[in-house]
Amino acid sequence: MIFVTGASGNVGREVVAHLTRRQAPFRVGGRRVEGAKERGFETKAFDFLDARTFHAAVAGCDTVFLMRPPAIAHTRATLNVFLDVARGSGVTQVVFLSVAGAGANPLVPHHAVEQHLRDGPPGWTVLRPGFFAQNLGDAYRDDILRDNRLYVPAGGGRVAFIDARDIAEVAANALMDPTAHAGQIYTLTGPEALSFVEVAKTLSDELARTIRYQPASILGYLAHLSRRGLPATQIMIQTLLHVGLRFGQARSVTGTLAGLLARRPLTVREYVRDYRSLWL
Repeated sequence: MIFVTGASGNVGREVVAHLTRRQAPFRVGGRRVEGAKERGFETKAFDFLDARTFHAAVAGCDTVFLMRPPAIAHTRATLNVFLDVARGSGVTQVVFLSVAGAGANPLVPHHAVEQHLRDGPPGWTVLRPGFFAQNLGDAYRDDILRDNRLYVPAGGGRVAFIDARDIAEVAANALMDPTAHAGQIYTLTGPEALSFVEVAKTLSDELARTIRYQPASILGYLAHLSRRGLPATQIMIQTLLHVGLRFGQARSVTGTLAGLLARRPLTVREYVRDYRSLWL
C-alpha cells in the first residue's frame, strides 16, 4: 500500500494518475480529501501541522510519496516528525520530491528532509527536479493571462524546464519498484535549456498572441508577490530561486530523466500545447 501526500499538486496529481493506470494500491492523505473520495480513492485525513493525524494515515502502508507543501518552511518539526512516525509504523520506502540544489543549500526547506532521510534507515529515493514547466500554468499564469507577460527576476538566465508529468512517472516507478531505486538521488531536468525570451516566443506561437518577457528587478518582484498575498517565507524562497537563474543555476541539462523514462522527455512546447486552455 502506497500513501500519497500532495495528491492535489502538479506532481502528486500525476503520481495518482500513474498509480491508477497501473492498478497499484494507494491511499491519499490531505486536509481536504472530498475530491479524492469522489473519484473513488481511499483517503485519510492528514495534516503536516497536526501530528495526531500521522499514525492513522500511514497505518498498513509500506511506501510513501512525500512532498513539502509550499506553505511549510519548518520541515524539521513537520515532515521529519512525520517520517519518524511513518518509519515506526512499518514504512520501508520513501520517495521524496525535493528540488535541485537542496543537498548543498541548508536555506532550502527540503535540505533538512533530505538530511533526515540519509541519516535514518535505508529505503528512500530523492528526486531533485529543476524548474517545472507547470510554473507557466501556475505561478506565472496570472501574468500571462492578464498582462501577456512573463515577469520574473531571472535576467538572461536559461532554464531546463521539466514537465511534472515526467517527474511523476519517475516517482511512480520508484514507488512500485523500491529495490531498483533505493538510496538513489536523481537530479532531473528537461531536455533543453531555454531563455525566458524563448519561452515567451513559444507561448506566443501556441496562443496566437504576443507574450513578452519583462525581466523583473528584485525589489519589483518582491512587491509583485506581496501584492498577490503570498506568505513572506514563500516570497523570499521564490525570489531567491529566480535570482539564481541569472547565474545559471538551472541551465544544466542532464540525461538522467531520459534514462529513467527510456524515452524522450516532454518539452515546454508540448506542455503549452497540451494545456493551451489555461491561458485563454
